[in-house]
Amino acid sequence: MASPPWPEGYPEFQTRRWLSNGHLQTIFGNFLPRPNHLPRPVAQLVEVSPAHGTQISSQVLCECHWQPLPERPQRPTAIIVHGLEGSSRSQYVVGNANKLWQAGCNVIRMNMRNCGGTERLTPTLYHSGLSGDVGRVLRFFIETQGLQSVSLIGYSMGGNLVLKLAGELGADAPPALRSVIGVSPAVDLGVSADALHTWQNRLYERRFLNALLKRFRRKAMLFPRAFDPQRGTYITSVREFDDRITALYSGFRSADDYYHRAAAARVLDQIAVPALLLHACDDPFIRFTEETRAVIAANPHLTLLETEHGGHCAFLAPPDPMNGNDGYWAEHTAMRFVLAHA
Repeated sequence: MASPPWPEGYPEFQTRRWLSNGHLQTIFGNFLPRPNHLPRPVAQLVEVSPAHGTQISSQVLCECHWQPLPERPQRPTAIIVHGLEGSSRSQYVVGNANKLWQAGCNVIRMNMRNCGGTERLTPTLYHSGLSGDVGRVLRFFIETQGLQSVSLIGYSMGGNLVLKLAGELGADAPPALRSVIGVSPAVDLGVSADALHTWQNRLYERRFLNALLKRFRRKAMLFPRAFDPQRGTYITSVREFDDRITALYSGFRSADDYYHRAAAARVLDQIAVPALLLHACDDPFIRFTEETRAVIAANPHLTLLETEHGGHCAFLAPPDPMNGNDGYWAEHTAMRFVLAHA
């Protein structure tokens, strides 16, 4: 299926010189350090619903940057959610946060449960279906800070989470939720997991898998009655990890059942707030099915910006220092969308 026409009002993406290859974009885009001029964050623990198999409370750590009172509640607020095995300190989170802060927004950098060194705060694992955690964080800060304009920004797995939440809320979304943005969102989990296992993507899969297994072993040490560390032996793919570990400990029948039930693709048609999806055709492993593309095209609340190049969560464009553009196209585009709907 051909890419949709480029909407008016959004600058087209031009790839940075020498970085037209999706793999180069991905590697440089995710590891180039961003300047960080954020003030010291205010740490806030938010209690989230217990996951499958336990009634013990769990908490997620949010790092908050608040504009001064009394105008704080009226300022746009962005909740940024990282990707698989990332954290609130991931470079793309820091890059977004700095731009939004400088534009006068409140910024909340959310760690998924277990991420950012928070394994002790929950006896459960994290996975792509825990959109309720994002929903709880959203409502917590609306209630405690009186926020009137909130946007959700998610990268990769985080993009699936924020879009899934928006679909689940549908027309019942809080009035303060003004927009949702998914950058390289993993909305079709099954086909993306399979793409990750192809030979050209084995380097990415090995990196994700090593981190997932390391975290699982750490969880087994912290909660020996909940997890069997032997289940992590001889696992060679992310799909196998999800089949043997994620599904077992999170209440799914199998990896396929998990990928189906946790995918935002199932509820994209129900999103009723402005939502932006940024996706590169040369993303090494994120795939959209034709069915998902049809759903996106049919929902007037969804805007898909699909570029020829850009890799995964990268979108490195030529910098233009004279005009204050550092070349991180996705971050500037996300900020433009937030401010346009604030």
